[in-house]
Amino acid sequence: MANSTFNGPVRSENNFKIVSKAASTGLVSDRTVQSGMKDSRRYYLDEWFNQLPAINSYLEASETKDWGNLGDGNELTEDVTVTGAAMTGDFAVATMSVDVVDLTITASVTAANTVTVVLGNFTGGDINLGSGTLYVKVFKAGSTAVGKNVNFEVLGTNMTTALATRSATIAAVNLATAGADQDQAIACPHLDSGQTAWTGVKWGTENQVEWEALVRTSSAIDNQKVWAGLKLTNDQLPQTDADQAYFYFSTDATNGQNFDDFTPWYFIYSVNGTDYLTNTGITVAVSTNYHFKISIDSDRKPSIFVNGRQYSVTQTAITAFDGSTEVSGTTQATIATSYSATNANTQKGAAMKNDIDLIPYIGIEAGDGAAASIDVSYSTISRLLFE
Repeated sequence: MANSTFNGPVRSENNFKIVSKAASTGLVSDRTVQSGMKDSRRYYLDEWFNQLPAINSYLEASETKDWGNLGDGNELTEDVTVTGAAMTGDFAVATMSVDVVDLTITASVTAANTVTVVLGNFTGGDINLGSGTLYVKVFKAGSTAVGKNVNFEVLGTNMTTALATRSATIAAVNLATAGADQDQAIACPHLDSGQTAWTGVKWGTENQVEWEALVRTSSAIDNQKVWAGLKLTNDQLPQTDADQAYFYFSTDATNGQNFDDFTPWYFIYSVNGTDYLTNTGITVAVSTNYHFKISIDSDRKPSIFVNGRQYSVTQTAITAFDGSTEVSGTTQATIATSYSATNANTQKGAAMKNDIDLIPYIGIEAGDGAAASIDVSYSTISRLLFE
């Protein structure tokens, strides 16, 4: 089609698309992020990582505590388990659910996962507070409290704020593992209640959710697992979540699933504990961009796209993911000219369980003692305004 000039508004019933066409094959790929122009009937969130994500700003724990009688000039201590607390710059505060009168109460991280609370009496007389709830809060070093992303956090085994950095040559945030076997680097919306609409708004299977992200592999893709998509938890293991829909790459079965082929991108989805495995046929390559998209329709059926091309999704369940049994994914060829979720030749997945709220996770896990990394340029999500 030649260039056209229009005098006045241009209308389209089914939106506009930015597409590219391969000169050698004629294949057309959808290069649109989200669905093109925004639809007034949908709710959209976009994360381009203008600010780096960080370890969650604080950790919390509580317990019932009766300090008993505390004499003047004396102190009492109590160790409280706070999972994730570390002696690497974390600091802690404590309070009671009852009035501490003029007593002093301090807290500090004294060991991994341990906060020591000190209650001191320098009032000139004995004081007995009675029983109450002891609350402890730990603020992580380099947390989101100062200059970090308020919508996304990073987490995972041995992950730190310092391991989420700007890429020198790529418009992305680089997520790197700490350097030990099975270390993880995961980016996800803040999981604190009320922190962000990314988790405050529910992304239910009944809401016609569309999620997209651009993930770039590093220059070395041996001994690692990479996952991106919609899950109940941050765990990369396919057998963990009863309901999920995500892309997955694994180089081996260690701390993972045993596949008959460890070279392609798989699409995994689970419906109330029944698992489905699609082999996209895309061999994962080093230093390569992958634009992933998952679209769940009004019948709760998932469609998938990689780099603007749609791939069929299997409706044949596997026996189950158990980590050790070798499984083989159904290979689904790309639909050569498709850049529409309604292409008649494209098979969608089986209907997902109704009313399951999912969370977008993107992560990498190292499979040996070397650090592993990925770059993430953006993550976007949308849904119908009303069910």
